[in-house]
Amino acid sequence: MGDPHLIGPVPRTTSGKTHAARGPRALPDDLLRDASRRLGIISLVAGGLWLLATALSHVAVRSMSHGDPQWLEIGMPEAIAAFSIVVSVLLFFYTRRGERDPRTMLDLGLVYLVLTAVAIGLVFHWNPMPMERQIAPEISWIGAVVLMFAAIVPSTRAKTLVAGLIAVSMNPVAMLIARARGTWPFEPASAALLMHYPDYLLVGVAVVISHIVTSLGQQVAKAREMGSYQIGELLGRGGMGEVYKATHRMLARPAAIKLIRPEMIGAGDPAAAQLAVTRFRREAQAAANLRSPHTVELYDFGVTDDQTLYFVMELLDGMDLDSLVRQHGPVSAGRAAHLLIQVCASLDEAHVRGLVHRDIKPANIHVGRLGLVHDFVKVLDFGLVKPIADRSLEETLATQAGLVVGTPGYMAPEMVVSDTVDGRADLYALGCVGYYVLTGQQVFDGDTTMKVIAKHLQEAPIPPSQRVPNGVPPKLEQVILACLAKKPEDRPRSAAELARLLAAADVEPWTSEQAVKWWATAKALTGPSESADRTVTSV
Repeated sequence: MGDPHLIGPVPRTTSGKTHAARGPRALPDDLLRDASRRLGIISLVAGGLWLLATALSHVAVRSMSHGDPQWLEIGMPEAIAAFSIVVSVLLFFYTRRGERDPRTMLDLGLVYLVLTAVAIGLVFHWNPMPMERQIAPEISWIGAVVLMFAAIVPSTRAKTLVAGLIAVSMNPVAMLIARARGTWPFEPASAALLMHYPDYLLVGVAVVISHIVTSLGQQVAKAREMGSYQIGELLGRGGMGEVYKATHRMLARPAAIKLIRPEMIGAGDPAAAQLAVTRFRREAQAAANLRSPHTVELYDFGVTDDQTLYFVMELLDGMDLDSLVRQHGPVSAGRAAHLLIQVCASLDEAHVRGLVHRDIKPANIHVGRLGLVHDFVKVLDFGLVKPIADRSLEETLATQAGLVVGTPGYMAPEMVVSDTVDGRADLYALGCVGYYVLTGQQVFDGDTTMKVIAKHLQEAPIPPSQRVPNGVPPKLEQVILACLAKKPEDRPRSAAELARLLAAADVEPWTSEQAVKWWATAKALTGPSESADRTVTSV
């Protein structure tokens, strides 16, 4: 966890600008990846155009020659077109295969531009042309392609200039080759350059376009900066904001940034917005003081000029418990106890410090790998904790936004009927989580939120053993049902006590070897991109 003294708003210089690393600002990785995907699309379209143009040229020759068999002749232009089609298709599949460095991909795109220019120049100048077209200045297809690449595939001005000059020079080179072959006799040789001077002018236009496109991308990069962090790809979106992957600009440490939109904290009321920011700071500082290894680590937090609130947290590999159960089904009794004990370790520290999480649910419990340890639990979303005894700042960021605090399917009865809750409300929610991971079903369900809440207030839960074909060990079921007691005083007194009860629940232990084997199997079933879900926090 970061030093609390370093946690605060976005650092500013005396001029009011955000601190940034020296040197030119790089384009965001997601924009570069989008550009590399566009390169693949361009190459595929180009391959199709080569095929279509070659076929139509033969059709045109047949029409103009009135059936002369020469329309079936295959020569050098067709061979060049076939080569271009193969290169285009290969580039398309190359851009679609695996995780490749987008910057390298875009440099490869400039090479493809030059190869395409060579092919176009040779095809257009291979056969003799009418005398009036031999020295008439014109904008060629190569010039058009250079402009298209500058607008669609971002690059530096220097690379765009060099690649563009080489590309448009392929027309004069092809003309000189044709002159040497005797198919384009023209004098003087400089006429090859004069005929294509409009293309060289277009290279200058392409450099300007490339600069504009790159500048826009850099503005996006600047707008995405949060303190010392650079925002990358979107990881998730919810009712209050978004979660993005981020990287520390100096340490290159991966992280996750949760942004809370301004309209969710003030609703157009400046006084309400300021109060929300004050509470936000208090809650973030409280979360920053939590040191349990089973609590997601908070690196930084702050408020931008447009009043967007952000948390910077560690980036986790794995998945939340909700995804785990939905994708792979309920877990064994031993594994359930193993996971719940780790959650208790996180909650125990928070409760001792006088904090209540208030939104314990499967989606806020992350399980995955930490170093060499598998099935390591991290409790998420400690940014909305509530001090038990803080009456002056009773409402939190969520309540200020007019939202229901907590999730109905996991909400303790006292959270509905009382303004005062303590850590036992989290234990009730954890009992609901244990019930869910053992059975794959929530304790109570209903057509509406109010029906679910009413059942939590009034109905006794169906024992989990009645919902699982192989049953649930009696002692573990007893612990889960004790957590689900309607009255807080009938539940375990603390998270530490609950952990002791779970450890003594007489279930078959879940071993590290089993955890490693399970995650290896899950990865094989879902694939690397899905198994490494990188769940960070709910939004």
